[in-house]
Amino acid sequence: MLLEGKSAIITGGVRGIGRGIAEAFCKEGANVVLVYRSNDEAAEATRAALAAYGTGVELVKGDVASMETAKEAVARCKETFGSVDILVNNAGITKDKLLLKMSDEDFGQVVDINLKGSFNFLQAAGSVMMKQRHGAIINMASISGVMGNPGQVNYSASKAGVIGMTKAAAKELGRRHIRVNAIAPGFIETDMTAALTDDQKEAAAKNIGLGRLGQPEDIANCAVFLASDMSDYITGQVIGVDGGLII
Repeated sequence: MLLEGKSAIITGGVRGIGRGIAEAFCKEGANVVLVYRSNDEAAEATRAALAAYGTGVELVKGDVASMETAKEAVARCKETFGSVDILVNNAGITKDKLLLKMSDEDFGQVVDINLKGSFNFLQAAGSVMMKQRHGAIINMASISGVMGNPGQVNYSASKAGVIGMTKAAAKELGRRHIRVNAIAPGFIETDMTAALTDDQKEAAAKNIGLGRLGQPEDIANCAVFLASDMSDYITGQVIGVDGGLII
């Protein structure tokens, strides 16, 4: 198994892409600490489902925009499993509006969770990884952070910030054999896209090179690769998992 004996923290880890990554990690032998904000039912359902793989699963409830949540998750991972080998900064929100109608709150909340939240966990986990002299960090960016998207000035800015942070952190932490990479998902079928009609999804698929919307498993497979020793010489990269949407 690719991640046997390793321990991972996954923010936003009980639904959608985060849950898909958690399941893939557990299948590959990793223990996981799943950070979530409010959905206790989804958290317990995810823990119950992952128990079948026989690895450790811990839940931490809190706001990723708070450094205290990051410190609690890192401490739980270290105390329970003995190390912090992998961090996946996946938690994120959208508050889509046209630029001229976007409020300070719309902008600030998205940046606080998507960008500052990623920084909080990067700093908290990075301090442990520096002492360990190893680690793999995966930040969840987006094609919106690469090419921009109308109605998503806040989201695009936050994800572009994640990309810049990924590259800077990779340069800082590389000497301690800590790799920092980002995944930029395209159009993935999750709760965020569930409100779209079949016609809207079909129209979106026409713009995608592979002709289909992505699944959480598509992102999870890339995350397993970046978390494993198979990517031991890869750092500072932004890997688009978008089916060819932006080529």
